[in-house]
Amino acid sequence: MTTTEEPAASRPKAPTLRDVARLAGVSVATASKALNGRANVHPDTRRRVVEAAERIQFTPNSLAQAILAGQTGTVGLLTNDLEGRFSLPILMGAEDAFGAGQMSIFLCDARDDAIREQYHLRALLGRRVDGLIVVGSNTDPRPSLGRDLPVPVVYAYAPSQDERDCSVIPDNVNAGVLAVEHLVATGRRRIAHISGDVHYSAAQDRALGAATALAAAGLEPLGPVRYGSWTEAWGRAATHRVLDETPDVDALLCASDQIARGALDTLRDRGVHVPEQVAVMGFDNWETMTAGARPQLTSIDMNFEMLGRRAAQRLVEAIGGEAAHGVETMPVRIQVRGSTIPDT
Repeated sequence: MTTTEEPAASRPKAPTLRDVARLAGVSVATASKALNGRANVHPDTRRRVVEAAERIQFTPNSLAQAILAGQTGTVGLLTNDLEGRFSLPILMGAEDAFGAGQMSIFLCDARDDAIREQYHLRALLGRRVDGLIVVGSNTDPRPSLGRDLPVPVVYAYAPSQDERDCSVIPDNVNAGVLAVEHLVATGRRRIAHISGDVHYSAAQDRALGAATALAAAGLEPLGPVRYGSWTEAWGRAATHRVLDETPDVDALLCASDQIARGALDTLRDRGVHVPEQVAVMGFDNWETMTAGARPQLTSIDMNFEMLGRRAAQRLVEAIGGEAAHGVETMPVRIQVRGSTIPDT
């Protein structure tokens, strides 16, 4: 099958600044000043130029203008979060901070592949982005992109291993504190902790916070922290073990919403009422998990949108020549639902 390409001469030509100037009856220089908001243009002239531009649907080449001004009005968001659980709300928060129409974001997923990450990095720099936000797939410190990049970089969720870089992360230690404080406030005293991969800093930090809050309440943990994987299957298996070993448990602190969903499955299968007999709570406030749970799941919200806004603010400051350094920890909050307090 063959296609006939339309001759270039027959294609409609995009309107130019010269066309706007001709229609408005002004010089090209005056039309440019009027559309760029320069002060030395008479209001009537500016109005005439704007109306002419609207009539012929003229769109300035903003990229070319920005390059001439030294900036392109674009940033890159380079993520390793395969599912978008963290990067998408962080992206939404960043867009809020940048302001609608003020800055565009190029989103690239490196899929936890160092070679792919370098490829995307070169592509983003080739587009002359003004800066980069790098989002990790977990909270473990990650290698820095280096100090010789031509644009500033802010690391979000996963901090850079280089303390001279700017990193913005959630407060996982306080997340553990808030979780236990909530369970204690609801009258729970026999609290078992089911966590994910022991090698993840998020698992260790949440366990530290939980242990601190238990000690402050004068309580002993119900057995050791049970480490496993960040899955519903592990939540189900671990909950069976907890019920078999400590049948008087009255709360399950699960280090992720996925683990908590698995715990709810096992409790339901074994006829244990939630939250009347055993309360369950998770972390991350991932709506896919919390809203579909029965009952709906109480969870620690890691405030990813706020984290994205702060990362964007730090990047704008760095683009303006005021770069921050070190790790900034952002507050988290609790979202209470029916798995810890009975619905009324």
